[in-house]
Amino acid sequence: MRIRVINPNTTESMTALIEASARAAAGPGTVVEAVTPIMGPASIESHYDEALAVPGILRAIIDDSGADGYVLACFGDPGLDAARELASGPVAGIAEAAMHAAAMVGRGFSVVTTLSRTRGRAHDLAARYVAPGVCRGVHACDIPVLELEHDPAARKEVIALARHALERDGSDAIVLGCAGMAGFAAAASAELGVPVIDGVAAATVMVQSLVTLGLRTSTREEYAPPPAKSYTGLLREFTRS
Repeated sequence: MRIRVINPNTTESMTALIEASARAAAGPGTVVEAVTPIMGPASIESHYDEALAVPGILRAIIDDSGADGYVLACFGDPGLDAARELASGPVAGIAEAAMHAAAMVGRGFSVVTTLSRTRGRAHDLAARYVAPGVCRGVHACDIPVLELEHDPAARKEVIALARHALERDGSDAIVLGCAGMAGFAAAASAELGVPVIDGVAAATVMVQSLVTLGLRTSTREEYAPPPAKSYTGLLREFTRS
């Protein structure tokens, strides 16, 4: 089985971090390949960033349509529905996978994310993925995405915020709201004494399980391949015939 893990931003060091997390979670016989898009933002911290990340994500699927499954490793799950229209195998977003996993190991969870401006997107996704009241709060550490890897205090600050979230929200679990936090989960869980979910690991295992079960995205109606049509300008290469 081969799973292609797509880092929707163009920062190679984050791709390496994401690949390490996915490989650690994957089972024997599963080959994990993390890729960086050929176009897109250096990090994703706004709706504008998310929108401009989607063409690179879709290109990474078009260029390797033979993978058994795909993971979109950005907590905003940008382009997830479009990716499912194109992909030959199942596709999971890391917010989707993390929230589903958290809902299975506790009655309620809190999300710890990066910038305050991204909290609305996390709330929107929670409303789509889990029942009302299961996501009990979204908390921002206000550390930019690319600083998570280089700021020596970042892990400590994220764990402190997670502790505050548990107490304030009465949650049973923590969802890490950024792929750049992938390396924090084990230490945070050990220190806090609750499940702490890294979406990269959760999505990798979810895709692996779907492939093992022989399941792929339905092509009936909404997730059918997109209709053939021409695109112009910078999107000319996405024309479908």
